[in-house]
Amino acid sequence: MTKRVVVGITGASGSIYGKRCVEVLVANGYSVELIFSETGKRVFLFETGQSPQEFVASLPKGQVKLYEPTDLFAPPSSGSHPVKGMLVAPCSAGTLGHIANGVADNLIHRAADVTLKEGRPLVLLFRETPINRVHAQNILKAIEAGAKVVPASPAFYHRPKTVEELVDFVVERALRALLNEEFGLIENWEAPQEGRE
Repeated sequence: MTKRVVVGITGASGSIYGKRCVEVLVANGYSVELIFSETGKRVFLFETGQSPQEFVASLPKGQVKLYEPTDLFAPPSSGSHPVKGMLVAPCSAGTLGHIANGVADNLIHRAADVTLKEGRPLVLLFRETPINRVHAQNILKAIEAGAKVVPASPAFYHRPKTVEELVDFVVERALRALLNEEFGLIENWEAPQEGRE
């Protein structure tokens, strides 16, 4: 199958996660079909200083295809369009609710619905905090439907010194969950040897 992945970027804070995921996928030979929600476009510009178009223009030509969220005729809306899977990063509570309940109001929702019905990997990088009862119920629904929900929660065992290292930890975990391969952004956990026999 073609090394093609769908990435949705929604209006939750944390655009850097989606941005970095796309960069890592492209650097590892994947083509990306990229969809921003309308609010996602605004948040991405606010948080990164780039418009979606500027971001795509900064990447190797031809590896990223940008789709409008209203374009339900786009290839990711069809189950016959072959992709490895889909990642929503960051995933807002609203997008989680739509996906968990099968309500497809835009191309991100529809592509996620197609991903689930075709039995392909779907990873939702959920960034909302704290989580209320409705969020928890929708997380459970999404998991029961076949999605993996990855909280945007970095670890600290690797003693990160920069924001980029914190982001890369979350990105690595999300991409591993999606594609079942390692991308070399983090060191895997090894227990300290002190006191062990």
